[in-house]
Amino acid sequence: MLDWSEPSASPRQTPPPVVVQSVAPAEQTGLGMIDRRGGRVSVDDKRMINCRADVNQLLPLKYKWAWEKYLAGCNNHWMPTEVSMQADIALWKSRDGLTEDERRAIKRNLGFFAASESLVANNIVLAIYRHLTNPECRQYLLRQSFEEAVHTHTFQYIVESLGLDEGELFNMYREVPSITDKAAWALKHTQHLDDPDFKTGTPQADQAFLRDLVAFYVIFEGMWFYTGFAQILSLGRRNKMVGIAEQYQYILRDESIHLNFGIDVINQIKIENPHLWTKAFQDEVRAMVREAAELEAAYGRDTMPRGFLGLNAALCESYMHFIANRRCAQLGLQRVFDETENPFPWMSEAMDLKKEKNFFETRVIEYQNGGALSWE
Repeated sequence: MLDWSEPSASPRQTPPPVVVQSVAPAEQTGLGMIDRRGGRVSVDDKRMINCRADVNQLLPLKYKWAWEKYLAGCNNHWMPTEVSMQADIALWKSRDGLTEDERRAIKRNLGFFAASESLVANNIVLAIYRHLTNPECRQYLLRQSFEEAVHTHTFQYIVESLGLDEGELFNMYREVPSITDKAAWALKHTQHLDDPDFKTGTPQADQAFLRDLVAFYVIFEGMWFYTGFAQILSLGRRNKMVGIAEQYQYILRDESIHLNFGIDVINQIKIENPHLWTKAFQDEVRAMVREAAELEAAYGRDTMPRGFLGLNAALCESYMHFIANRRCAQLGLQRVFDETENPFPWMSEAMDLKKEKNFFETRVIEYQNGGALSWE
């Protein structure tokens, strides 16, 4: 069985870094001229960045963890339309089914995620795929791109099912300051790497790429999404909006693999390029994590000005401090906040996706295709 737990702080052990000659931008993207005199590719020729990215050199695999994550994503395929929304529709239309605070939190939550999944997808397609020169990692990125499309489909399905104002929900990233601030913070990293003149190969450029990976995998998907998960899954625990909660569990499962992949990529780049992981850059990354937690605290106050049963902005801020410290540990960094207890221990249960539901009530949580389904 695959291990769904988050990666440890220690990077994977690999052979010493291999010094390679610089390659042209076209060769990094995989669009360079075919080298008719080139020998066969060996495992030692492969690197995460600044390597020739021949598209048909998937084998021999060097980073088996990337291939395993690709297979895991394929086995865990799901579609939002497989989840019934009837109970959610009835509750949403009921006059007394939800409080105004709960409705506000749900709509803000959907508004944030609707834009965020598209931003993540754009970053993969326009920035990360271009500069990450390993074929097996690129294979996973293709799978992740599809999953981001499924997530965007999920929010369209929810909005349409509940009869929500599409213009309001899908424009919150421009109209709600707490959402705009987070989107703008992350978008600047993609904009920098999407510059046609940008290319890796220098310490400054390589650190810019690492900065983007931290911004999207560690912060966007690994921190900011978790407040949203806690909000919806908290409602689901009280038997409210159970259809949305189930879909969020599937998204959470996907995002857990995305986070694992991003952490592994960052740590592998550190191993192969130790000169990039300077004290100054480590301090910059820690500052990014701290700033992100502050932006998330502001978002929590906006989405839950009064809170609701079992959840409020103060608890979400404490949870974000816990998550921020954990992400730092996974990158081998000192924590940025005082040691904090997890205020939502039940979130660990929600992330335990090996549990199974009653098959006749709903789908199993560890939904997999065909023969990949395990009943252990």
